Amino acid sequence: MFFHFRNKFPRLNAYWDKYLPFQERLEAPAKAILLEEGKKSRHYIFIEKGCVRAFFNKNGEDKTVQFFFENEGLTSFDSFVNNTPSLLTIETIEPSIIYLLPKKYVLQLVEELSSEPEFVPMILQMSAQRQLHYMNEFVSFIRDTPEQRYQRLLKDRPHIIRRVPQHYIASYLGVSKVHLSRIKSKLARGRSHF
Repeated sequence: MFFHFRNKFPRLNAYWDKYLPFQERLEAPAKAILLEEGKKSRHYIFIEKGCVRAFFNKNGEDKTVQFFFENEGLTSFDSFVNNTPSLLTIETIEPSIIYLLPKKYVLQLVEELSSEPEFVPMILQMSAQRQLHYMNEFVSFIRDTPEQRYQRLLKDRPHIIRRVPQHYIASYLGVSKVHLSRIKSKLARGRSHF
């Protein structure tokens, strides 16, 4: 777990390396389901190459919650920790190379790392970053228009616009594909006036 933090904490590399053999390497095509909504999360997922999204189903319609890219890790956290059915489905968007570390090894690794003084601050830092990100997303959904959210994506995370199909971006912004097209046309017209 947390292999994407290894560069920040090189002293902990011996722990990371010890658990590399327990990871399952998966070359997954686009639209491969890594975790299904309603199933229990039993792996920590690390993305070496590719793009993954987390979404839930509302009345037969996908609602995208988040996108993940190279050197990022994820799981359905509540399901993973509490052994409850996942509220989310996790699937690849493009052909991806994924590593899965089974839960029992994640727990062993955490137990071993907990004696290291750097580990707790690292976990707190990681948790705070994720919490802030989700809080900003939540506030943005209440405060901002879809157009403002799209502009923020363009400014802060243009790689999402470049790599993710439009219908997933529309789902993420909470609009239809038609509405997203209108937003993009309006912004393009605005830029052409300069």
